[in-house]
Amino acid sequence: MQSGQRKKTTVDSRLANRVQLTSDGHKAYLEEVEGAFGSDIDYAMLVKVYGPEPEGQRRYTPADCIGAVKHRVEGNPDPNHVSTSFSERQNLSMRMGNRRMTRLTNAFSKKAANHTHMMAIYFMHYNFVRIHQTLKITPAMAAGVTPTLWVMSDMVKVLVDWEDAN
Repeated sequence: MQSGQRKKTTVDSRLANRVQLTSDGHKAYLEEVEGAFGSDIDYAMLVKVYGPEPEGQRRYTPADCIGAVKHRVEGNPDPNHVSTSFSERQNLSMRMGNRRMTRLTNAFSKKAANHTHMMAIYFMHYNFVRIHQTLKITPAMAAGVTPTLWVMSDMVKVLVDWEDAN
């Protein structure tokens, strides 16, 4: 590899086009995005500004969000599309559709391996089996990954084929 080049990672080697990414202000994202994409990304951070902590003993009640500041990190992100709404909606769907993501429930995963397996099953179902209300098809069909609607037995077949190959 020549100086200045970076090895293609799993993420960027699977993308056909340059992407725009928005994250919150968590500093760990800076290094991870740089490692995954280098300068081949339009990346911005949306940092929320919070007011004072709520008074009293209100457990789990966050402070009110009083604003947000957009920061360009890399490339040329379109300011009109700097938003964390899509990832926040995905996180909500994930928590509501999979109780292992919710603390203080008896379904919360305590072993990382069990959690990883459950997340893989959740996302496979979410992308290949579940018809989405706004798309009227699955995300995998919308992206051209598969032309057909999968059923649960298709998911099982993928897992069985993978286990047989390993």
